[in-house]
Amino acid sequence: MKFVKNTIYFFLIFLLFVQCKKETSAENTVAVKNEILYAKGLEIYKYKGFSILKITKPWPGAKENFNYILQEKDGIIPDSLKQFPVIPIPLKSIVVTSTTHIPALEMLGVEKTLVGFPNTDYISSALTRKLIDSGKVREVGKNESLNTEVLIDMAPDLIVSFGLSNSNPTVDNLQKSGLKVIFNGDWTEQSPLGKAEWIKFFGALYGLDNKANEIFTEIEKEYNSTLALAKKALSKPTVLSGAMYQEQWYVPQGESWAALFMKDAQSNYLWSNTKGTGSLTLPFETVLDQAKSAEFWVSPGDFSSLKQMEDSNPHYKEFDSFKNKKVYSYSVKKGLKGGIVYFEWSPTRPDWVLKDLIKIFHPELLPKHELFFFQKLE
Repeated sequence: MKFVKNTIYFFLIFLLFVQCKKETSAENTVAVKNEILYAKGLEIYKYKGFSILKITKPWPGAKENFNYILQEKDGIIPDSLKQFPVIPIPLKSIVVTSTTHIPALEMLGVEKTLVGFPNTDYISSALTRKLIDSGKVREVGKNESLNTEVLIDMAPDLIVSFGLSNSNPTVDNLQKSGLKVIFNGDWTEQSPLGKAEWIKFFGALYGLDNKANEIFTEIEKEYNSTLALAKKALSKPTVLSGAMYQEQWYVPQGESWAALFMKDAQSNYLWSNTKGTGSLTLPFETVLDQAKSAEFWVSPGDFSSLKQMEDSNPHYKEFDSFKNKKVYSYSVKKGLKGGIVYFEWSPTRPDWVLKDLIKIFHPELLPKHELFFFQKLE
């Protein structure tokens, strides 16, 4: 009888232990809401002691998701999540591979953690250029062939990379060498606020979620208030975009990031009804026929003067926008080493892009705004 009582006693203790363990596990994995509002390729779920960072669109047409566990100090990760890469946070050192990552680091105040970048001449920001010039940011090769030996020697806490397809031998080699690599898919986003929201990706890596949320909320507020202002426009001027390259004219497709800006700025972009998020290739004659009388020409390639355009292709002079000097380019404003400021900052500050375009198309709505990214070509 005593044996039976002892058996029952220990069985009850075992059940209590299992229940407590379940409750502890449940406390860490209780369902939470994805904190991302606009970005289509990013999800962040915060739990006690850790976060799940999910990249759902690392490249166009991706069939797989990438899950990363961001572990806070002393954070306990459930066994069910230990199959995914674990990244201790906050980061102390980082290598990023796109200039679009630089503004997020600077706005979060963690730019001094940057220790490596591929081809630093592309970086235009004066703040980060000081770090480069002082030798605190090393060259790490090219994106398609990052220097594994240099990176192993540097041993950064994390390398933020990107993939163009499911074949990423460079990333595979880095991971086999014991380095932690994470995919960033900000470049696949098409909505202006969707791109900007990736600042929360970096906020999560540094335990600065609240600061990232505050920064994004301000950008969102500025963009939406500017969007509301644009709706007061009394007309929608016709707009041409793109330029010739190897006998073909490339224009943004109607669902692309660039086209959405022109739509939000209350303009009649001539290819706004086309499907797709990339570029549409057209023969010169087709573009001339459709856009000869367009009032504005925005983003004519990398040209920085009308003379450059004319020297490249004398037929550009046949467009009314060229004749009337209503051509606006983002290529004029550059960093000390030639990096184009627009490429670096426009994804993070879509409100500045929208204000520029409204100033161009509807100057009466923003009389005090000075163009930041775009400049009128002379």
